[in-house]
Amino acid sequence: MQQRFVNDFTIRVATVNGSGSQSSNLVLTNAIFRMGIPVAPKNVFPSNIEGLPTWFDVRVTERGYQCRTRDVDILVALNAATWRTDVADVRPGGVVIHEASYPLTGDAVRDDLVYYAVPFNEMAKAHVKDGALRKYLLNMMYVGVIAELLGIDEATIEASIAGQFKRKPAAVTSNMDAVRLGFAHVREHVQKRDPFHLERTSGKVEGKIFMDGNRAAAFGCLMGGCTVAAWYPITPSSSLCESFIALCEKHRVDAETGEKKFAIVQAEDELAAIGMVIGAGWAGARAMTSTSGPGVSLMAEWAGYGYYAEVPAVIFDVQRAGPSTGLPTRTMQADVSFAYHLSHGDTQHIVLLPATIREAYEMAMDAFDLADRFQTPVFVLSDLDLGMNSWITEPLPYPEKPFDRGKVLGEKDLNKLESWGRYRDVDHDGVPYRTLPGTNHSGAGYFTRGTGHDEEARYSESPEVWQRNLDRLLRKHDTARTVVPQPIAEENKSPIGILAYGTTHHAVVEARDVLREDGLEVDYLRVRALPFSLDVAAFIARHDRVYVIEQNRDGQLYGLLRAELPNHLISRLHSVRHYNGVPIDARAVIEPILAAERKPAVVAE
Repeated sequence: MQQRFVNDFTIRVATVNGSGSQSSNLVLTNAIFRMGIPVAPKNVFPSNIEGLPTWFDVRVTERGYQCRTRDVDILVALNAATWRTDVADVRPGGVVIHEASYPLTGDAVRDDLVYYAVPFNEMAKAHVKDGALRKYLLNMMYVGVIAELLGIDEATIEASIAGQFKRKPAAVTSNMDAVRLGFAHVREHVQKRDPFHLERTSGKVEGKIFMDGNRAAAFGCLMGGCTVAAWYPITPSSSLCESFIALCEKHRVDAETGEKKFAIVQAEDELAAIGMVIGAGWAGARAMTSTSGPGVSLMAEWAGYGYYAEVPAVIFDVQRAGPSTGLPTRTMQADVSFAYHLSHGDTQHIVLLPATIREAYEMAMDAFDLADRFQTPVFVLSDLDLGMNSWITEPLPYPEKPFDRGKVLGEKDLNKLESWGRYRDVDHDGVPYRTLPGTNHSGAGYFTRGTGHDEEARYSESPEVWQRNLDRLLRKHDTARTVVPQPIAEENKSPIGILAYGTTHHAVVEARDVLREDGLEVDYLRVRALPFSLDVAAFIARHDRVYVIEQNRDGQLYGLLRAELPNHLISRLHSVRHYNGVPIDARAVIEPILAAERKPAVVAE
């Protein structure tokens, strides 16, 4: 009797960039979601406009794992240039749905796979007369084929199409007609020979929504009181500011007068963008920019100015692979140490590390509070995987706490003081008091300096004054350790620990389950911000070996830990790195840990 795989498999659709497959893939994803089944999509696409191969993975798993797998169960092969190599990724017992004209020869033929040849091109030519629409509707045909094979009914697909094209209702009919061609072909010409099935379930996704991290961060900016944004488009961060613009146009325009209560500027480059943000922050507005690694490079000098002049600003870095043009559609965690120390001289910034849609939203709000409270630029390091892919999430909660504007002196405050100094540390936490431009008091004014200045904001090149200022800034940074989002620990008193951050979290969750089933319990600490909480060192001290998992070549967080930990804890750290630009999967966590834990002991001669 053939084993059945119900609601537990991965589909890969291999097409050509620019063919319109994104819409059909999202229709398929949302149809499965409408059946009450947890589903995780992942888009792997090239940076060109069209022509190069693109892949879209849909992982179906009732355990809620993210789509981070090298193993494909069902392949839809619609790219002649890659279909042979695509077949190689399908697991034994899997399925290949392919264009019927592709030759079944050589490496494309495997005895351990089920093949369904479908004449997609012939069907499209016969039924879609408009040549411009043909390639787009062909993709909807494979949605119908998959739906019939797996057990998704037509009504569910139609509801998903209506949701996908809600702004283009006229497109629903033509797309559904194309889907029905796929349904009909399977019913008339295909005998199902594979073990994969979908069955409706309940209680798994009720009340949940799909959202990408960039849009969640844009909501966080809106709820966090941001009124100024300056940006320059760059993949994969552009949709963050685009979403913020749309939200402001909807929610920050006076209904009676039409007056806009926000200012958003597409600057000539990233250097100008961060300059505008620093200027707005100095004036008292909550201001942000979004960019990626190459843009952060251009912002280095302004970031340092904001750090030393102590001006609030929020910088969203949606990380990608490589500098300059790099690989703009590949994901990495390669800006961590760069952002933490960005600029010249001794700088250490606050860096937030979201791992989920909800954290992308909440840490966006937190960033503005932290920037105001500590009077400094704050970095939020997302990545392409979180920023541009759709994730199932609980609806975002409405904020309940008021804004934290920090130590701002108003007219009444100044009337109570005999004197004040812009950079005095009167509370011994490293954070001085500030005034905002326009404060109605003769003593409110001061010079904002990025150069050497004393406690009264007076120009100084005194070595003693410069060192005192650096010491105070370090004291402020240490204060931030207790205020930034704290790490989350999951411990069962294992001698082995995992430390990770950002979207690496999702591979770790699955890896720990697999390791546990294999008899190896591993504790876990997820770092959510820099500077490190004292809890990080305490976690490492409680474990004999701690594997630091991250998505960059050089082990950047591992290096930061080594720089800050006491010597007796450094030897407990082991770096595990994944850096090919594709999101890390559970196997990339499991294999190095098992190799290290099960290696034979070395016996001294």
